[in-house]
Amino acid sequence: MPTAVPEKRTALTGDAPGSAGPARLPALPRGTGRTAARIGALALCQAAFMVGIGLLITGPARHVWPLTVEDDLNEAFERNRTGALTELSWFASEAGNTLTVIGITLATCLGLVLIPRLPLWRQAVFLASAVSLQALVFLAITESVDRHRPEVDRLDASPPTSSYTSGHTGAATALYVGLAVLALSRMRGPWRKVVGGLLLLVPLLVALARLYRGMHHPTDLAGGLANGCLSLLIVGRALFTDGTVVAAPSADASAHPAPAAAPSGGEFTPGRTVVVVNPTVTDEATHAALRDVLRQHGCTAPEFVETTADDPGGGQAARAVRGGADLVVVCGGDGTLRAAADAMAGSGVPLALVPSGTGNLLARNLGLPLSPADALDAALGGTVRRVDLGRIEGDGLRATHFAAMSGAGLDAAIMENTGDRTKSLLGWPAYVLSGVTTLRSPRMRVTIRIDGAPAVRRTARMVLLANVGTVQGGLTLVPAARCDDGRLDLLILDPRGPGGWIRALGTLLRGGAGTSRRTTADTPAANGAEARVPVEFLTFRRAELVFGSVQSRELDGDPVAPGRRLTAEVRPGALTMLLPAGEK
Repeated sequence: MPTAVPEKRTALTGDAPGSAGPARLPALPRGTGRTAARIGALALCQAAFMVGIGLLITGPARHVWPLTVEDDLNEAFERNRTGALTELSWFASEAGNTLTVIGITLATCLGLVLIPRLPLWRQAVFLASAVSLQALVFLAITESVDRHRPEVDRLDASPPTSSYTSGHTGAATALYVGLAVLALSRMRGPWRKVVGGLLLLVPLLVALARLYRGMHHPTDLAGGLANGCLSLLIVGRALFTDGTVVAAPSADASAHPAPAAAPSGGEFTPGRTVVVVNPTVTDEATHAALRDVLRQHGCTAPEFVETTADDPGGGQAARAVRGGADLVVVCGGDGTLRAAADAMAGSGVPLALVPSGTGNLLARNLGLPLSPADALDAALGGTVRRVDLGRIEGDGLRATHFAAMSGAGLDAAIMENTGDRTKSLLGWPAYVLSGVTTLRSPRMRVTIRIDGAPAVRRTARMVLLANVGTVQGGLTLVPAARCDDGRLDLLILDPRGPGGWIRALGTLLRGGAGTSRRTTADTPAANGAEARVPVEFLTFRRAELVFGSVQSRELDGDPVAPGRRLTAEVRPGALTMLLPAGEK
């Protein structure tokens, strides 16, 4: 009997592990080489500038004020040392120590990639590159400029490098100011400025500690601050401002070319704005707050239109696009967003999402604030980007799009059994309560064909077609799902008995680690036999699902007509959105 193969993300095609098909390496974002060359050229200019300043300090300007009084300042600090201040200065100095900076940088970058719902690769590259760049420039400076350390009692061992510039101060500036930039751009709420201010204070404390401990002249510290700030400016401008690096196109991008009206990564210019609001989840206070935010960003005459029971957002969004709107703000839940996204797919008109419902799945996965005013403010201060949509149809279900997830079985039954009143009272925990009463729903049989490969058969409690991976409560059901990767993901949940449910829950809580499946061409699963694993993940561009009996179905959390068939395919970059800077 074949052995189950551990794998995190596969497809029932030649891309599966062990297949004879050629392996494909993930493509780097477009513009990476150009941006790296630009950073390299600017780094050479930075090094030349810093070396020139150093040669000026140690040469013609050494007898010019304020360089003539630097020794007096070092001696004053030496005379006023105390035991307590010496102890405090050691801690401050260690904040800029090489090992400390490397450790914090590595930990932060790993956290940015592994912890958020969507890995913040650009932010991680920004921090790592800035810290590395200042270190390289520092080495070039110390090799070119020979400056003796102050003639005072030095409290630390003198490293064999020039006093100019301060390596501790430069490293601390690149690290802690970089962290402050990320905190001020990513955090929301009253603690945002407090955390940013404290981080900005650290390099100054490091510089003061190095001066107190007799390790550098004041101009050495100024040089370190300048080196760190220039490194951050060069890397930050290349990664966040210029917009040169953009996501690599998917293999299917040519099938659905993105409209030229809104280039990804471009800045948004305010124009005619239409706000589509769901009156059941918003009120006049929310509308007033949104008007204030729009006014602050230059949208002086927004048009507010309400959804209705007969038209949950699609008609309003379509009329806005036909009427020449430059921006459509969608204020509602997942159902309102789905209807608007279906109408705006391929139009190129930016959509700004203001989450106001119970689930808000796409907003959660994009890292948007869940406060309506904060979400709109973050979007209007961001850039135009494209995200994928799923196109789905079936028996009794006309072709339409979904933005987050669609499925059949257990999850659809949960949606059917969760009343609007319960959702309004409890929020997303209402789905949990409904799920407890739905766990004993019967297992279904399903035949699955992925990207034209031979059909496979499964039994399942639930099948979930996912454009994003995280659901309410922060639980990641489909860890590999990304809304900008040109693919969709399929979760097949089939636990058997209490032990199976425990294994399935453990797999989901571990983010899919340790999941087993059989997917290669020579295994029973690929030849039509049923897999016996509690959780299975597949990835695809087009999937056809045929159920053995009529099943409950849902689109983005809204129940739709039951049926026996679903056909889904990805529409890469079909929806143009206005997202906070740095989001992918």
